[in-house]
Amino acid sequence: MSILQLLLYLILFPLITALFMLVSQKDPGRKAIIQLSAIAIGIVSFLVLLFGYDRGTLIFSIDPDSVSQIMFFIELVLAVYILYLGIRHRKLLTVFLILLQAGLLLYFELVFSENLHIGNNLFLDQFSIIMALIIGIIGSLICVYAVGYMETYHHHHTEIRDRRNLFFGVLFIFLSAMFGLVFSNNLLWVFFFWEITTICSFLLIGYSQSEEATNNSFLALSMNLLGGVAFMAALIYLVIIDPTGQLLGLNFLISSGKAVALVPAVLICFAGITKAALMPFSSWLVGAMVAPTPVSALLHSSTMVKAGVYMIVRFAPVLSGTTEGLIIALVGGTTFALASFIAISQNNAKKVLAYSTIANLGLIVACAGVGTYNLMWVAILLIIFHAIAKSLMFLCVGTVEHRIGSRNIEDMGGLIVRMPKLAIMMFIGMAGMFLAPFGMVISKWAAIEAFIMAPFGLIFIAILAFGGSATVFFWSKWMGKIISVMRDEPVIEDTVKKEKWVVLYILTALVVIVCLIFPLISSVLIEPFILNIYGQTARLSQANLSIMLMMLCLLLIMPFSLLFYRKGAHYAPPYMGGRPVEGHMRFSGSMGVTRELVLSNYYMTDLFGEERLFMVGTSLCWALLLFAGILLVGVIL
Repeated sequence: MSILQLLLYLILFPLITALFMLVSQKDPGRKAIIQLSAIAIGIVSFLVLLFGYDRGTLIFSIDPDSVSQIMFFIELVLAVYILYLGIRHRKLLTVFLILLQAGLLLYFELVFSENLHIGNNLFLDQFSIIMALIIGIIGSLICVYAVGYMETYHHHHTEIRDRRNLFFGVLFIFLSAMFGLVFSNNLLWVFFFWEITTICSFLLIGYSQSEEATNNSFLALSMNLLGGVAFMAALIYLVIIDPTGQLLGLNFLISSGKAVALVPAVLICFAGITKAALMPFSSWLVGAMVAPTPVSALLHSSTMVKAGVYMIVRFAPVLSGTTEGLIIALVGGTTFALASFIAISQNNAKKVLAYSTIANLGLIVACAGVGTYNLMWVAILLIIFHAIAKSLMFLCVGTVEHRIGSRNIEDMGGLIVRMPKLAIMMFIGMAGMFLAPFGMVISKWAAIEAFIMAPFGLIFIAILAFGGSATVFFWSKWMGKIISVMRDEPVIEDTVKKEKWVVLYILTALVVIVCLIFPLISSVLIEPFILNIYGQTARLSQANLSIMLMMLCLLLIMPFSLLFYRKGAHYAPPYMGGRPVEGHMRFSGSMGVTRELVLSNYYMTDLFGEERLFMVGTSLCWALLLFAGILLVGVIL
């Protein structure tokens, strides 16, 4: 099988699976199809790695006319569908944006399409291989996990109409669109798959059809349609300056130089900012938490938001050394710092994960906006480590929520006793996000070193220092809550479904394995990709690798020692200033009154509350984006 056939398989096979999902009404048949499809997608994604990692950039030509006509027809159908829903639900902003985007699309098709000659429509390089592995392995695992989750979800939420056939169908369409996006060299095709991911997220966020879910789904749709308008404007700009359409080839556009590529790069990066949910557009991703947990895991780890940062990282060489790139980097840096502080004030576990995601995406964009070769290396590392650790955390939180009936961090006290295996997995997932020597910390350390050598680097070092400190605070207090030992707590994880355990075990292993082999990932995939673009690349020294390996071994002693936890262990009474302590965490207080011991985290809502900091971030980022827009108009004129 050729590499082109493998790429087409990854794009088309999930669509076939989606059709089976849409017509499959029986759970046993649906379950088998999902599991077999996930295995097939994962295997083929790995084959793409084996056959393509040392081939450099491969360009493939496919008949563009027939495929583009089909895409155009689908886009018009989707536009009519969105217009209908916007009118039906009285969402005037959505109606306006879809009319504007459809008008630009029709203008493009009627005026420019006949003269276009785009020969190279698909491509493969090391970066797209990395993205394919994230989509094919993590995305497929989330689909398998969702089988058991959605069964429990509808058992607990009988008021919600069971539309699991639509749910799983959209999940696999999402995977197909993501594969198409990362393999497409034709920017018209990229735009098509870009819009498919927007529609998929809209449908999944609104799955429960409640008023809150409907409003949040339209919020996500509107913000991403705004990005779609900017993307469409970039395409029109490109065909105006080059009617042959050669600049619509992504590889050719990036290599054409900043004088040609800067304007479309900034417009597409604006679209990436909306899709990656950076401030001032972060509210749509926070609102998406109303969806079932597998949707959140998919959006945060391997699909929606990763599509946004993927395109921005692609254009990092164009942004490097420009004022517009610096502004985009400042938007990312501001988002990283403020979202990290907002996460401190949250006791809802999914909101902590949401703001953590927004923060890390901001850091990725900050690196890509500055755009030096070593910061591009950091950005790709952050994409890899964040995808694995965050998918594990979301799925763990979803499992805990179903067992204890809450997603409040304060209700997760003593989880190490009640759900010991799951608590260890969450511990490892959190460690992967903020403890050395796991990848996120390695990447942040490398970012500090890279920012030192970059223009205005001290600004970003300060942002990274403050945001990183907030990250340590909110992760460590959650981690402490989970591993606190409570008395007389029953084990409640025995009823977790088998397919959930399989997925969680695999993701936990991936967090550790990728940390161990990331120097290999860097040398085989990331470094050749960056070397091909910049003519130089970044590496870790042998001494640093040895230190990281020793730190990893020491760090893993604690969570793995918890596997030997025994019910007959001796409990030492908590120290209460000399007060006698009774069972069930009660102690003798003043005046002979017996009181219950209550342990609670600090959330500091007065300082870091969502309402307080969100408006600050939104205002700052809007000001930066408007300034970038003014500069862009100056470049065009």
